[in-house]
Amino acid sequence: MMWLAPFALLVTSLVRPSSQQDGNTTAPFPNATYPNATSPNPAAAVNASFSPPYYPAPWGTGAGEWASAYAKAQVFVSQLTLTEKVNLTTGVGWEGERCVGQNGAIPRLGFRSMCLQDSPVGVRDTDYNSVFPAGVNVAATFDRGLAYARGQAMGSEHQMKGSDVQLGPVAGPLGRAPEGGRNWEGFSPDPVLTGIQFAQTVQGIQSAGVIACGKHYIGNEQEHFRQSPEAAGYGYDISDAVSANIDDVTMHELYLWPFADAVRAGIASIMCSYNQVNNSYACQNSHMLNYLLKGELDYQGFVVTDWQGQHSGVGSALAGLDMTMPGDTLFNSGQSYWGANLTVAVLNGTVPQWRLDDMCIRIIAAWYYVGRDNASIPINFDAWTTDTYGYQHFFAKEGYTLINEHVDVRQEHADLIRQIGSASTVLLKNTNNALPLTGKEKFTAVFGDDAGDNPYGPNGCPDRGCDNGTLGMAWGSGSANFPYLVTPETAIQNEILSNNGVFQSITNNFAGMQIQQLASQASVAIVFVNADSGEGYITVDGNEGDRNNLTLWDGGDVLIQNVSAICNNTIVVIHSTGPLLLGNYSTNPNITAILWAGIPGEQSGNSIADVLYGRVNPGAKLPFTLAEAREDYGTDLLYIPNNGEGAPQVAFTEGVFIDYRALDRANVTPVYEFGYGLSYTTFSYSNLQVKTVLGMNGTYTPTTGSTPPAPTYGTISNNTADYQFPSNLTYVPYYIYPYLNSTTLSIAANSSDYGDNSDVPPNSQNGSSQPLLPASGAPGGNPELYDVLYEVTATVTNTGSIAGEEVLQLYISLGGPYDPKIMLRNFERLSIQPGMSAAFTADITRRDLSNWDTVAQNWAISRYTKTVYVGSSSRKLPLSATLS
Repeated sequence: MMWLAPFALLVTSLVRPSSQQDGNTTAPFPNATYPNATSPNPAAAVNASFSPPYYPAPWGTGAGEWASAYAKAQVFVSQLTLTEKVNLTTGVGWEGERCVGQNGAIPRLGFRSMCLQDSPVGVRDTDYNSVFPAGVNVAATFDRGLAYARGQAMGSEHQMKGSDVQLGPVAGPLGRAPEGGRNWEGFSPDPVLTGIQFAQTVQGIQSAGVIACGKHYIGNEQEHFRQSPEAAGYGYDISDAVSANIDDVTMHELYLWPFADAVRAGIASIMCSYNQVNNSYACQNSHMLNYLLKGELDYQGFVVTDWQGQHSGVGSALAGLDMTMPGDTLFNSGQSYWGANLTVAVLNGTVPQWRLDDMCIRIIAAWYYVGRDNASIPINFDAWTTDTYGYQHFFAKEGYTLINEHVDVRQEHADLIRQIGSASTVLLKNTNNALPLTGKEKFTAVFGDDAGDNPYGPNGCPDRGCDNGTLGMAWGSGSANFPYLVTPETAIQNEILSNNGVFQSITNNFAGMQIQQLASQASVAIVFVNADSGEGYITVDGNEGDRNNLTLWDGGDVLIQNVSAICNNTIVVIHSTGPLLLGNYSTNPNITAILWAGIPGEQSGNSIADVLYGRVNPGAKLPFTLAEAREDYGTDLLYIPNNGEGAPQVAFTEGVFIDYRALDRANVTPVYEFGYGLSYTTFSYSNLQVKTVLGMNGTYTPTTGSTPPAPTYGTISNNTADYQFPSNLTYVPYYIYPYLNSTTLSIAANSSDYGDNSDVPPNSQNGSSQPLLPASGAPGGNPELYDVLYEVTATVTNTGSIAGEEVLQLYISLGGPYDPKIMLRNFERLSIQPGMSAAFTADITRRDLSNWDTVAQNWAISRYTKTVYVGSSSRKLPLSATLS
């Protein structure tokens, strides 16, 4: 029978733990104890190699604001058969349906399959959609409102295309190393800035009736070696993906922090990452999924794999995975770790019914939580082609029909995109008020490939996998198709011609003689340069996703030097995915202004023109540090395997000391510090006041008690005849089904040692009441972590002659010998008229003042003196006060 092939997998091979599945009981973390700080420095400790097991997988309870969604989900799931439940958890296979990922439908109840679609900047792989600025730009705005508005706009476009789950936003990578290929998809290497903008984006997306999917959980800090098959394509002979070895303190105080914010904000789905964490794959790491995410953070939504991120069947189910995407073991293999194998595993008792039911409850509760029952519309695009007609099942080439309705979902989002682009442009240098320009300069010259068009068109390189023309979007699955791309060359030319001025441009970086001639005529020369990066399946100019260095691309440094050597009014505009080395540009007298414009999306040229010509007074701040030298950052990527043919090992021995924290610890002066950014006006700070609300003596109560027993919903028939392929269903090749190929389970499992469950992790099938973790208690963690202990106020005055926006930043020193000198804990972007003042108000919570205690497995405030600072950057903090 042709449809047997997809089910021929060994069930017992999916049960048995291996080097890829957690199961080592060795203490995994350095013994860093707070609050007394008498134990060794956790950042200097050697990271252990094994992730401790934690079972059973916690079952959702409808905690927090989830109660109504859970009640509806329980009614729905109680009606389902076993195969219908399995259908919810398993994707139908790569290119099996119209979205980049879809699970199985439940036609009997009118529930169509859920459409999961990239990306974190818009709706990927379609047309008539917007391309929004990247996450790193949102971070640079330091504006909560813009983060929310962008999320809401993206969510509305997904909703109108029929997408149920937007695969974004991103908090992993956080940005441990500045060359990380996908850092731009996220926000900032600072966990607080990332956490706030991450949570705001989640709430914006979900306000539009679309499920946000936070990714990539967790430790996904480099593209090199994230998948062994991908690495093999680059000539690296490794057996398994890279292992990010992270100690317990660093995990909590850095990488988990933003995910806690998102869970507290109600994020409905989270994507586990490709890499291993302490030598257990993230998508079957029971400590990361069961203990931290579902236990400690009390996460109520569902966990979905990254595409091909699943490495076991029963093992991943028991470790807390809820949905596998795209469903097949390898793209278009026709085989699945779940599907029919999960049906068998439930029937033979290896996966208890309560665990499958919990998967389904979490998935359906997410659907109800964001209002998909009211917002869902039919899918009207196809991720595999923009043709109007084609195959519904693209890879199998079956079901020829209308697949693209070309629905225009852009609305008025161009205005918001333009606003975010200018609000995220950081003014780094402005000698003698070289900016803003008037548009009436005698001769304006624009230089650089980065100013102009991609000769192949804005979408001429698949998934933006090249660096031709202006860098409006970096590459990979985090991109989207441009409806248009306004280049800086076009926008500036329009500006000059509207004033009847003189404008010329050269967009070939290597036209040496012509560049010199044009620069000698210019009264102002604007040089556009960039540095690109992206996802690891694409290589651009030898950069395998991650950047090889922190220099400008396409001869950008030589271009700047050639122009600035001749024109004494040279303005440099940088589009980049992250930090880069600026050489002596900050001190070069002929370079009168420098701006960082990030990855601004479709309105790139208009956004930068708004800043250059003064329609927008820049107020953005750097979301990372621009250091003098590469080694100043204190971290690096692993570019060459370091473990023979085994999984490459990356020890995060720097602990929490990344980006500005690393430079502060080493007492190294950056070129431009984290949080830095100029304005066309000036500001002064005064009148810092700290009001005690609860204070550090306020009671913090560890959570105690136990969960209810794991519930089950509905009954499951033990008659295997009920699970055979239906006679009235047409089989689609390579499609993943939940049906069995035999009424005899041992034959359906195709296993010689069927029924041997000796390697099922202890306690993993236990559905009895379980103790609550001390740091748990509500989505996001113990609710008392978010108690306000202090309220801080300050005054900022616009001392210049024009209106402007200033970002006030609140930093805290925790005072311990192993703590960073300062850490960002809050911020606010204020708009202030000239000569006027505005009030800055910020809360300090218990979490803001706490360290992670590895022994108590809880947060605690140390005995060291705490100091609060307020200022305009991490190195300009004129106001300070000691917390009582």
